[in-house]
Amino acid sequence: MSSGTCSLDTIQQEMERLPQGARRLAVQLRSALDPQWLWAVLTDYENLSRFIPNLASSRLLWRRGPLVGLEQVGSQSFCGLRFSARVEIELEEDLPAGQLRFRMTRGDFRRFEGSWVVRQDGDAASLFYELTVQGRPGMPLALIEQRLREDLANNLRGVQQEAARRAARP
Repeated sequence: MSSGTCSLDTIQQEMERLPQGARRLAVQLRSALDPQWLWAVLTDYENLSRFIPNLASSRLLWRRGPLVGLEQVGSQSFCGLRFSARVEIELEEDLPAGQLRFRMTRGDFRRFEGSWVVRQDGDAASLFYELTVQGRPGMPLALIEQRLREDLANNLRGVQQEAARRAARP
């Protein structure tokens, strides 16, 4: 791959059904970009909603060294209805490992935790996102599984496109 653009064959996904209605989703994207650009985009917390399609807002609440507190609101349409969810997450930056681990401390889910991992993988960069999510009673996670898959792939593409845009700047 010579450019920073993303084609569909660079995305790999899996979804696992866990007990009590929880889902584990994993999405990986391979890119020709330098991993530093992907990391820079992922840690631009105040601007994430500009380039992650279904993220309505992202706000930095606090920072204590490698620990970061964020408030994020996600929004998506499903069958003509608008669904939004708010979470406060604690995120830990581990730059040497290329990992951002997060877990919900407050919010609209029973469980919302996972990680972003950015690595050099041969001549390409690998961007991996893993999320374990469990809705509150009445939240239709089972109904929106396919939409979740599409949105997660689009989110990774959004990160990659912003990283490519930044890398192309003089």
